[in-house]
Amino acid sequence: MAKSFEVTELPVRSAKFIARRQWVVAGADDMFIRVYNYNTMDKVKVFEAHTDYNCFLLFQIWNLGSPDPNFTLDAHQKGVNCVDYFTGGDKPYLITGSDDHTAKVWDYQTKGCVQTLDGHTHNVSAVCFHPELPIIITGSEDGTVRIWHSTTYRLENTLNYGLERVWAIGYLKGSRRVVIGYDEGTIMVKLGREVPVASMDNSRKIIWAKHNEIQTVNIKGVGADVEIADGERLPLAVMELGTCDLYPQKVAFVHDLAN
Repeated sequence: MAKSFEVTELPVRSAKFIARRQWVVAGADDMFIRVYNYNTMDKVKVFEAHTDYNCFLLFQIWNLGSPDPNFTLDAHQKGVNCVDYFTGGDKPYLITGSDDHTAKVWDYQTKGCVQTLDGHTHNVSAVCFHPELPIIITGSEDGTVRIWHSTTYRLENTLNYGLERVWAIGYLKGSRRVVIGYDEGTIMVKLGREVPVASMDNSRKIIWAKHNEIQTVNIKGVGADVEIADGERLPLAVMELGTCDLYPQKVAFVHDLAN
């Protein structure tokens, strides 16, 4: 343990680092949010945030210099337990998980509900947009983790390891490993493929799938006068061919037999 400090006598439900300000922000069952400098351990700010337990620290969007929230979204019929922002593109989306057994995707600019993810049979306790794979991951007190396509919102897979309730989902950008925290343990799983599916034809064109994005390149684009050291990355111009709704399991060139 590097440091420890007392926040409140009631349970602390969530805490977040804000590294650029050297802060720790903590939310507790006394409905207050507290901000600490994690170097000096000084208390920077305290304010009352909600009229119910503060379970997650992204869903009211605050400017810490003002007691009034910048943005509030009335999202569910019951309590909101978790929230995450979409970081994979230009969509102004966030996802919330609730005690009403659903997760919902929102456009936070229009405050409109984009999609409701139904299927869990108990409170949704953890949600995330994967930072690279085109998936949404939800966890619930029903003991399951559900994986949804982030474009079609179709249920892709359901995981159940028999470790009771799900409380947390963690991921690392650049990795396919996802960590799931339960009542009775922690599981690390690997999603997707480590090696992309690819195909090359006789003209030295290569096509491959990166997640659900299809890309191609022509190796002939590298001139014979270019000197490449062994193991060096080739200076190739990659062309985007678009995306597909499903995860590709195989890619191949289809030639026009008439020509």
